Amino acid sequence: MAIITATGRVVAGPGSPAGLARWRILLVTLLAASSAAFVALGSTDARGASTLPSGFRETVVLSGLTNPTAVRFAADGRVFVAEKRGVIKVFDSLTDATPDVFADLNVNVHNFWDRGLLGMALDPSFPAEPYVYVLYTYDHVLGSSAAAPRWGTPGVYSDPCPTPPGATADGCVVSGRLSRLQASGNAMTGPEHVLVEDWCQQYPSHSIGSVEFGRDGALYASGGDGASFNFVDYGQDGSPVNPCGDPPGTVGSALTPPTAEGGALRSQDLRTPSDPVSLDGTVIRVDRATGAGVAGNPLAASADPNARRIISYGLRNPFRITPRPGTDEIWVGDVGWNDWEEINVIPSAGQMQNFGWPCYEGAQRQSGYDSANLTMCENLYASPGAVTAPYHAYHHSNRVVPNETCPTGSSSVAGLQFEFAASQHSYPAEYDDALFFADYSRDCIWVMPKGADGKPAPGLVRTFVSGAANPVNLQVGPGGDLFYVDFDGGTIRRIHYEAGGQAPVAVATATPTSGAAPLTVSFDGTASYDPDPGDVITHAWDLDGDGAFDDSTSAQPTYTYTVSGTFAASLRVTDSDGLTATDTLVISVGNTAPTPTIQTPTSGTAWKVGDVLSFSGSATDAQDGAMPPSALSWELLMQHCPSNCHSHQVQTWPGVASGSFTAPDHEYPSHLELRLTATDSGGMQATRSVRLDPRTVSLTFQTNPGGLSLTVGGSTAKASFTRTVIVGSTNSISAPAPQKKGSKTYQFVSWSDGGAQTHDVVAPATSQTFTARFR
Repeated sequence: MAIITATGRVVAGPGSPAGLARWRILLVTLLAASSAAFVALGSTDARGASTLPSGFRETVVLSGLTNPTAVRFAADGRVFVAEKRGVIKVFDSLTDATPDVFADLNVNVHNFWDRGLLGMALDPSFPAEPYVYVLYTYDHVLGSSAAAPRWGTPGVYSDPCPTPPGATADGCVVSGRLSRLQASGNAMTGPEHVLVEDWCQQYPSHSIGSVEFGRDGALYASGGDGASFNFVDYGQDGSPVNPCGDPPGTVGSALTPPTAEGGALRSQDLRTPSDPVSLDGTVIRVDRATGAGVAGNPLAASADPNARRIISYGLRNPFRITPRPGTDEIWVGDVGWNDWEEINVIPSAGQMQNFGWPCYEGAQRQSGYDSANLTMCENLYASPGAVTAPYHAYHHSNRVVPNETCPTGSSSVAGLQFEFAASQHSYPAEYDDALFFADYSRDCIWVMPKGADGKPAPGLVRTFVSGAANPVNLQVGPGGDLFYVDFDGGTIRRIHYEAGGQAPVAVATATPTSGAAPLTVSFDGTASYDPDPGDVITHAWDLDGDGAFDDSTSAQPTYTYTVSGTFAASLRVTDSDGLTATDTLVISVGNTAPTPTIQTPTSGTAWKVGDVLSFSGSATDAQDGAMPPSALSWELLMQHCPSNCHSHQVQTWPGVASGSFTAPDHEYPSHLELRLTATDSGGMQATRSVRLDPRTVSLTFQTNPGGLSLTVGGSTAKASFTRTVIVGSTNSISAPAPQKKGSKTYQFVSWSDGGAQTHDVVAPATSQTFTARFR
């Protein structure tokens, strides 16, 4: 399948509003790189699918970023942006189009799948206290004497996880690191000051999360469980098995129910004080200068340094945390497994909270871990009140707000932020003290206004932005406006409220957008509009890229470019109230996009887990001819599609014409997408994409006697039932016992495959039935 936009950069299918919106962003990026005189900032995302409440307007303020994960605003006007690959960029202001690189941590950062530099914060007194705090996946094994990187190569920004051990098979074990960097102007000076190094991580998701400051001046950080997202993980896998050395064994010791304490159970490690405490699945509160736990923490007197740091645990993937202004509360967004996304509240640092993962998901028992009869969970179930339920949760199958346009299915809560008092922002008073939260997979942002008690009220949640651009971080910035980080599109976006009349929306198109000189281009601005009834808009064009809107006032002008080059063609529309909006196109004269070709794998190639797939491709360009491998870049994505799809970038390969990868394990329905991008000498890009679907197989589960319950993965159902899975995938199966049917109580006897009551099965190439026998 080939998908090519006018610039050749593909992020969505042909005709998709989201694709057109991102196309516009990339045009801006391309031109900014080609012409130092052009500043493409503050443009309205006219073609975006995003929908906001009346009076609100979304603009792109920074662009050209590579998978940004966090944005922070300094008091002196500078803007710091963290990129997943380990690079931190600093802009002098929101109008700066040429950022400086503040720090490049790629040697230490493991940038693979969901791992990378994910958290960043500025010292509350910055720049007087010139410190930047970072939280990242550390490409290093805890306790190893070998220097980083364990898996990557210095200077290469996309890191591998080779097979063996395999990303989702045995896992490439790494850790997490919280560090302080010192700023001198726009650059880091001196060495990285490591505050905390922990968070054993076996599998490529549920890595570290956010770093924030509380009003008490303490530093807060969050980290995930580092466990598998494919099966019930209690530490039974790895090469060697149990690579994090979880109890009751050591590294290399196989763990089994009911005594296992590894895998996702690391999130409950604080409950087993007989062994060293892990930070996996926790929120910590530490001294900003030393990384030590601080006074007032629940276990400040503990002999274990990690226990002294922890203020909450029992979390799966607390990707984003935020303080609630004017309080000591820390609010936590925890990404769920198959069912629930959670927003949890830590009321104060002195009150330890256990949010229950993996024994609970949402307010319910997690059926996969419950069915495994793990002592860690069974003891928790027998202790009423030991677990703190979510403040708010939404099910993957349900809409957050009834009848909204935001999709269901794929879900990942990915941003939390509070709005301040009315005097500090332009938003209407109804937004005072409200909580905003985002979902990366659903591409939406919601607002939870405060209730009568002054706290955000779950019953008042409403949609704030539908069709948002891949939000992974929310942050209040200049003017008290809400900003968000667009991970896939590489932009920072601002949401501003305009009291009174609303600004118009500028929409410009052009035909053609590239070709040989002289090039006559027909422009069209008739799709522009103003949301206020009765307002009339006027058009003004800057077609020669000199920054002056003096080339035409027609809604449909034509313009002839006589010399080769890259030009910014901009439309500015003005309404009856004098409010304006702009839209910008890139016209490339004397240059056309290259033509990439993927030779292998071909469309229709099917794979199973563990298959080694080779890829090869080439590109030609009308101006450059045959293009060298250095002009090519490959990207492998896992598209997870329980209903709506969301993507995980698995790996990239820049500057090569061929290579190979091992097909990973993942829950079905999902598929791989391989993209080849060619960039010519003039900066124009084109991308081709091939979809690679997995081989699947049907597994049937039944009981003897019939009608009893069985658990597969994270869900339980009454037998018999059938699941479609990827050939070669690892699937956890459990036969919960005892079970009642009618007046009889049944105990587990055996599985037809000879496995233990809870065990993993690797999906065969042909259909198979698994029968659990009870008596």
